[in-house]
Amino acid sequence: MKYILLIYSEEGVWPPDELEVAREESVQLCHELDKQGHYLGAAPLHPASTATCVRVRDGQRTVSDGPYAETKEQLAGYFLIDVANLDEAIAVAASIPGTKRGTTEIRSIVELPGMP
Repeated sequence: MKYILLIYSEEGVWPPDELEVAREESVQLCHELDKQGHYLGAAPLHPASTATCVRVRDGQRTVSDGPYAETKEQLAGYFLIDVANLDEAIAVAASIPGTKRGTTEIRSIVELPGMP
């Protein structure tokens, strides 16, 4: 089953040296997941202040700057994995360095027929 692990944290919560270590650990985790056949993708995101939001209402497109939600914790990155069940997804989420200073939300992926 495919899951997306959404990593939320406060911007600036990581001291630069610790952030570099966490990124190295994340890359190592990606390689471990790949060896097990569970890795589909992962990436950190640029700060929420660089976000662009698009809305379409009554056929009119609106584009605005900034994050969708005004909260302390912002979406910081993601892992896309393919594991047997939620218990395995929880184990992966617990091993993500970002989970130590933030929250990782696990969402199962709906696979629509006919998608490429």
